Amino acid sequence: MKIIIIGAGQVGGTLAENLVGENNEITLIDTNSETLRELQDRMDLQVVTGFGTHPDVLKKAGAEDAELVIAVTSDDSTNMIACQICYSLFHTATKIARIRSSKILKYQEQLFQPENIPVDHVIAPEQLVTRDIARLIDYPGALQVLEFAEGKVSLVAVKAYYGGLLVGHALSTLREHIPNIDTRVAAIYRNGKPIRPLGTTVIEADDEVFFIAATIHIRAVMNELQKLEPAYKKIMIAGGGNIGSGLARMLEHNHQVKLIERSPKRAAYLASELNETLVFVGDSSDQELLMEEHIDQFDVFIAVTNDDEANIMSSLLAKRLGVRKTMVLIQRSAYIDLVHGSNIDIAVSPQHATISALLTHIRRGSINNVYSLRGGSAEALEIVAKGNEKSSKVIGRAISEIKLPPGTTIGAIVRDNEVLISHSTMVIQAEDNVVLFLVSKKYIHEVEKLFYVDPLKFY
Repeated sequence: MKIIIIGAGQVGGTLAENLVGENNEITLIDTNSETLRELQDRMDLQVVTGFGTHPDVLKKAGAEDAELVIAVTSDDSTNMIACQICYSLFHTATKIARIRSSKILKYQEQLFQPENIPVDHVIAPEQLVTRDIARLIDYPGALQVLEFAEGKVSLVAVKAYYGGLLVGHALSTLREHIPNIDTRVAAIYRNGKPIRPLGTTVIEADDEVFFIAATIHIRAVMNELQKLEPAYKKIMIAGGGNIGSGLARMLEHNHQVKLIERSPKRAAYLASELNETLVFVGDSSDQELLMEEHIDQFDVFIAVTNDDEANIMSSLLAKRLGVRKTMVLIQRSAYIDLVHGSNIDIAVSPQHATISALLTHIRRGSINNVYSLRGGSAEALEIVAKGNEKSSKVIGRAISEIKLPPGTTIGAIVRDNEVLISHSTMVIQAEDNVVLFLVSKKYIHEVEKLFYVDPLKFY
């Protein structure tokens, strides 16, 4: 696929890195020639220096025959105008824009139409991150919670701890522990490396376990791997930007929420907008302030300012002062690796959330959801099985008969609103929503080929 990416920042560069090795022809546009040169030295892609809103720059980048344009600069107006020009001058088939402003997103259904602003898909990083953090609040102890099939089934990552009922036992005993709940372990990471989950595989403490289950059964399965944590009640949020305010608005009705904001003007605005959140002015890395607010009595401290260093330092301080859990927003991917294994419990990356949303629209075939995992090396996706037994390589076949690529697991099937956890004799039917986990995303095209519908054999 010929793809133009406008914006070579964290999102654009990471997206290019995810797509460049997948038989895609990538061209990256940015005004910063030095950044482009560094990316070109690392990856097999084309670069064009200039403004993504200038027709001549887009033409030089190959917009005349590009199949997809993705505008992910830090400026919403630039992204919208670039999509408009690609539509008006080059008739680009698919246009994706990153939009951050909540004031624009409020009117997205009216704005983003072919006759108005021709953006086919909108990616809103702040909304995505807010949603991801809210899911983690709902399931204490989870490292990630990924939803498929409109929330009916979830893929959950947890760390196995000493005291977990399944720790020290083989996976085959899981059904004995929870006989009335069906679940499947999709992957296990031990010391950072994937292990193929077999019935004889013994779960060890500190294993990172990805399991798939109907969403209503998540907590029961988590209880097998770690001591089930009590629900979070008291939450402190550091940072009153779009993410912090959106999170407070989402949580304040069912939790006790305090929000720290450095700017007095912004704090006054938030206090008037939020109904039950206590907003106060201050520095979240001020030890005296955290102690005065009794941080040791809070369940979660969530740092979501736009400063990575401030988020990390305030979270480490809050942890030292006795808060139960810390969640940190981190923009730079290098910092995510840095905090891994530290006192910070969960690092949330807007880049990973954005890339996952973008991949949903980029992957070929009838794909409903894609999640980029473990720094982009793994993927989880939901594919709708299309066609019939003649035109499809999966329909009418038992899972054991399907030649899945190495490290690929079919975890669940959603059929007519019913969640079916996969087993070897299960037969895939047309219109099934199939949830897969790929330990290595390099096999994504093989998975896409498996679900490809041959139109010559359809009838």
